Amino acid sequence: MDSLAATVARMPALRAAVAADPSSHRVLTGERPTGPLHLGHLVGTISERVRLQRSGVDVLVILADYQVITDRDVADRLSDHVRGAVLDQLAAGLDPDRTTVFAHSAVPALNQLMLPFLSLVTEAELHRNPTVKAEHAASGRALSGLLLTYPVHQAADILSCRADLVPVGKDQLPHIELTRVLARRFAERYGPVFTPPEPMLTDTPELPGLDGHKMSKSRGNAVPLGATADETAAIVRRARTDPERRITVDPDGRPGVYGLLTTAALCLGRDPHELAATLDGAAALKRLTTDAVNDHLAGHRARRAELARDPGLVDDVLARGNARANALADETLDAVRTAMGMRYGRVSAGTRSAS
Repeated sequence: MDSLAATVARMPALRAAVAADPSSHRVLTGERPTGPLHLGHLVGTISERVRLQRSGVDVLVILADYQVITDRDVADRLSDHVRGAVLDQLAAGLDPDRTTVFAHSAVPALNQLMLPFLSLVTEAELHRNPTVKAEHAASGRALSGLLLTYPVHQAADILSCRADLVPVGKDQLPHIELTRVLARRFAERYGPVFTPPEPMLTDTPELPGLDGHKMSKSRGNAVPLGATADETAAIVRRARTDPERRITVDPDGRPGVYGLLTTAALCLGRDPHELAATLDGAAALKRLTTDAVNDHLAGHRARRAELARDPGLVDDVLARGNARANALADETLDAVRTAMGMRYGRVSAGTRSAS
């Protein structure tokens, strides 16, 4: 496997190549719609998608609804979360005429690719995946077949549309490395259908949650993008701090203060240490954080509300995105079947329309 150091070392050359010829690259990115998207998504992943789109890269955003049930029994409010995710992508600047937004469950060919891919990976390799191990430990449940094969699902997402770039954080590199391994193993066994994709490490530092831990929908330590100003104030007010009046940057010793301070600093475009010196106590910090977040998200929320007034917009965006994703995945599945010698007595793939 490629080391983190080697991946980091490749980033300048990779970014230069993308900047020199953006239209020759295709990105697959996305998320599991397990809850409302939050501030961390906007400053981390969504802003990067908008930047890539504006540069001329072909961007596909997958809303991996099937993958919601990898670590839970039910897909609670799944439709609302999918629709909300589409609105947040559009409000942030994604253009459905230039970026493809689609739902995992709407692309049957993508899931059919799981069968040949599963034959190329061992059970031991899946058990060694650090994300699988972490998710399993956090769930407190028996390891399901879906969670165990989660990295293969992600590989199918990426390879179904022949993406050559995948924006990721450092903790997701093992998934991309498995995708690269599967692409190479398929070539060795059947023929060169896939180009191993390159991970593109994001530049944006990870924004901690309001409790100082990793921002997460499940921890309830994030500000949803669709929250109102009053709801945001209530979320910040509930954040745990400490009685010490002097505000300091101490992620280990004062995680709650650190989470609020870094959130305010990011929204204001200021250095956290500089900001800390101007504050007297947790109450002042919470007031500043509330105002900073609400001001930072005001434009996004106004655009989101305006977009939500069109009752057919989300369905139209998904219909167009699903059609293109189906066309790409059908074409890929047809190439896979051809390489595997499965061209007998079947209707040709690629029957869906593409934009």
